[in-house]
Amino acid sequence: MFRRIILGICLLLVAIFSAVRANAQHVGHSDGYQIVHVYPHDPDAFTQGPVYVDGHLYESAGRNGKSSVRMVDLSTGQVLRHYDLAAEYFGEGLTNWGSDLVQLTWKTRLGFVYDRFSLAEKRTFHYEGEGWGLTHDDKQLILSDGTPILRFLDPHSFSETKRISVTDEKGHPLSNINELEYIHGELYANVWQTDQIGRISPRTGKILGRIDLSGLMDKSELADPDAVLNGIAYDAKEDRIFVTGKLWPKLFEIKVVHQRH
Repeated sequence: MFRRIILGICLLLVAIFSAVRANAQHVGHSDGYQIVHVYPHDPDAFTQGPVYVDGHLYESAGRNGKSSVRMVDLSTGQVLRHYDLAAEYFGEGLTNWGSDLVQLTWKTRLGFVYDRFSLAEKRTFHYEGEGWGLTHDDKQLILSDGTPILRFLDPHSFSETKRISVTDEKGHPLSNINELEYIHGELYANVWQTDQIGRISPRTGKILGRIDLSGLMDKSELADPDAVLNGIAYDAKEDRIFVTGKLWPKLFEIKVVHQRH
């Protein structure tokens, strides 16, 4: 009896050690970051989707009664131009397409198209489900809705052309996919309420890697519990990556540091 107990304890310890080791290996496989520059950011902006295009930073801010799309001066954080949404709309993901900006809303299944230079509203469109993050490749828009499913939309008709299911390193569905950005042929995605960005294959939906942004923002500077990491913008001309969060007073230009596996 005593020998069976000892054997059971040993097997339990081996299982615990293996689980800890596996978790450590998973964390170790995440890429890190270097801060290149820190810019001021509006701490009242509930950031849903920043976009950097043609030398300008554009941003979608959320919350009912406070939602807007805005043009922001990167160096100062000053809002140069803005368009406020009606109070019933909760602004979500934002991307550019040609001379337009395209913005999602959370639960109203309605999107807005704006002139990128004046921020004048041009049209609206409908889609199924919730709207979370939005980006595009060279052919179509790509929408996240908080589930493991990413939907591809025609940028003119906004009809769905295909969808993929995102899976993690173990092949399990990955939920809470939020803000999206298309960078170097991959989808960079904030995983809501974590300090991680997932790198997703837009062809297969498989996670190609993760970027761990733990410690990027000093949490003592954040008073609101909803002030989580959310917001990725990419300057394709200068190959710069910007990240920020909801209600963050800072926006960071970072360089991804790839870990050797």
